[in-house]
Amino acid sequence: MSEQFRRAVEKYVRPAAPVTNAERAWPGRTITSAPRWLSTDLRDGNQSLANPMSPQRKLRMFRLLTSMGYREIEVGFPVASRDDHDFLRLLIEKDLIPDDVRISVLVQARDELIRRTVESLEGAPRATIHIYNATSPQFRRVVFGMDRAECKELAVQSTRLMLKYADRTLAGCDLGFQYSPELFNDTELDFSLEVCEAVMDVWQPGAGRPIILNFPTTVERSTPNVFADQIEYMDRGLSRREHVCLSVHPHNDRGTGVASAEMALLAGAQRIEGCLLGNGERAGNVDLVTLALNLFSQGIDPGVDFSDINEVRRVVEECTRIPVHPRHPYAGDLVYTAFSGSHQDAIKKGFDERKRTGATAWEIPYLPIDPGDVGRTYETVVRINSQSGKGGVAYVISSHLGLNMPRDLQLEFAELVQARADAEGGPISADRIVELFTREYVTRPLLPVPLPPPGVSVVVHVDGAAFEVGAVRTDAVERVKERLAAWRIDLRAVHRTGTGLAHTGGTGVYAELRTGDRPLWGVAVDDDVETAILAAVRSAAARLGRTAERSRSTAPLARAS
Repeated sequence: MSEQFRRAVEKYVRPAAPVTNAERAWPGRTITSAPRWLSTDLRDGNQSLANPMSPQRKLRMFRLLTSMGYREIEVGFPVASRDDHDFLRLLIEKDLIPDDVRISVLVQARDELIRRTVESLEGAPRATIHIYNATSPQFRRVVFGMDRAECKELAVQSTRLMLKYADRTLAGCDLGFQYSPELFNDTELDFSLEVCEAVMDVWQPGAGRPIILNFPTTVERSTPNVFADQIEYMDRGLSRREHVCLSVHPHNDRGTGVASAEMALLAGAQRIEGCLLGNGERAGNVDLVTLALNLFSQGIDPGVDFSDINEVRRVVEECTRIPVHPRHPYAGDLVYTAFSGSHQDAIKKGFDERKRTGATAWEIPYLPIDPGDVGRTYETVVRINSQSGKGGVAYVISSHLGLNMPRDLQLEFAELVQARADAEGGPISADRIVELFTREYVTRPLLPVPLPPPGVSVVVHVDGAAFEVGAVRTDAVERVKERLAAWRIDLRAVHRTGTGLAHTGGTGVYAELRTGDRPLWGVAVDDDVETAILAAVRSAAARLGRTAERSRSTAPLARAS
């Protein structure tokens, strides 16, 4: 560590926990239902883009949000830019707002800006006006030169002005009101409560006239538990609580925006503002995708539709021009992919157990949700590289061909795949693995096979319900044994490895041919068990001409046919 970096840490002050509450209740609670959601993709998310959205991109994002089920959408800051104003007017004048969707617009606590914002909403059927002013000591002192009384009066006067202008312009609008003490997480809690109470005295929330009080971690500075304490303080201290929707707007500067939002819900929050995939200023707003699918993974309906996560990601990437990281929770390219051999093995066993038991509850190792529920496919769950083990290749063969390979065959084939991965560099696709398996172990029925030397034996492993194995050999076994004897091969034993092929319902056979210490495997599938056994033995016998070294390498794969 450089000395300069070591000294630099001294200029940062650890925030003191603002609440000393021995009676805090939120740590013992659990989340049991989804909050109200507000998407601020078109406002907070858009203003953070190096290349803000065009009207076409905004409309595409708006339609994505409404199709997913978002019913509160902050569509812009209409006095901040002509583009925001014109987009708002487009939505209103072209009647593009669904009947169950409420749009929201943001405005600073300034007279002229409030008037113009109200005017921009003329003709809107339903809308929320969101007013904010910074309340933290630093901003009061450094930015605005205000004391506490002046800061509170600014919030109160802005609320009065909004009501005055709305009475003139928005008589036919179902108008809602939201107030945010900006930099709430850096503001004295008693002052935040005092300002909110003063604002409510003007708005007069009551039955049929709620208010949204929104508390942002404008710049995230503390651990999430501190924010939860702050929210619980407001939840307990606010009057007219039954008419207040307590909302939070977490940012992600410390990388804990999701934790802050979830702990805030435990502490009494009812509504969360954020962006799809965490877009927003600096490190972004809290990620609505992660929050919703965290609920989904615990059996709680999030109230929004993520059944096609790839489409959500594609639209967000196109609208924001920001790529989604491959490790992004739930949406990234690699989040349903296992490279580790031990992980792959556990995943395969989980799927096998689920199939065997017919379980309905989702309990698959390393997969918190079923990829199929969000429009991802099982084929992308496992990718094979040089670090992969037998479980990964076994899963690929099982999922693509329906074959349940014996363990020794899994080990042998895993060696071949890893050798191929080392030779080619990088992961091997599932289709390539299936191709390697077929070339190495499956022989065309008409391929001539040299007669093996004497003393060759075979153990047959049958993967299918069509063949019953018992203490007394069946006529089928006797016929197969006679045929193999003519090929100078002794049938030593027959084992069952499965109950049928998932994809075809046929019978798979794995022939373990021995002519020394090392087995040679052959594989075949057929509806008729005798045909499958003979074909599998033929496939194994065809490999007798290869040297042990060549059977270990992937070189013969290109010549096998």
